[in-house]
Amino acid sequence: MFLSPYKRLLKLLAKHMLGYKLRRQLLRMAGYVIGEDVYIGEDLIIIDELDDKARVRIGNRVAVAERVTLVVSSTPNWSRIRPFVTSLHGCVEIGDDAWLGTGCIILPNVRIGRGAVVGAGSVVTKDVRDFTVVAGVPAKLMSKLDIPDEALGPQSNESA
Repeated sequence: MFLSPYKRLLKLLAKHMLGYKLRRQLLRMAGYVIGEDVYIGEDLIIIDELDDKARVRIGNRVAVAERVTLVVSSTPNWSRIRPFVTSLHGCVEIGDDAWLGTGCIILPNVRIGRGAVVGAGSVVTKDVRDFTVVAGVPAKLMSKLDIPDEALGPQSNESA
């Protein structure tokens, strides 16, 4: 199918493209749902199947730092252990105004909440609540953010 090599090429171009706006547009063209005013740092890695659509959803005003990895699909491929382990395949959702620190890894079926912060180098294995800071391997709650409602404006029902 034509879409598979096209998606692969768009992901490769986006990973190394100069300018976050071009990276964002290329990833949208590859089938990812990305909101408005999103910063995509260099070397974003999205691990998914080529026929996956809309399994990565990034809200509005999200900051994705350099070398972040979003894992949608993980399998041992042709390894002999395949019948004995669980392959992972799911979605990654990042809420409005979230910030993903450099080099963090987000695993399948994880939702990063609105206004949440993921520390650099963290591995996120579980959902992150709105307006919290998590860090570590695995990521754990570090603190809650005290942000007045009026600073963020109205919450949209549709993130992207």
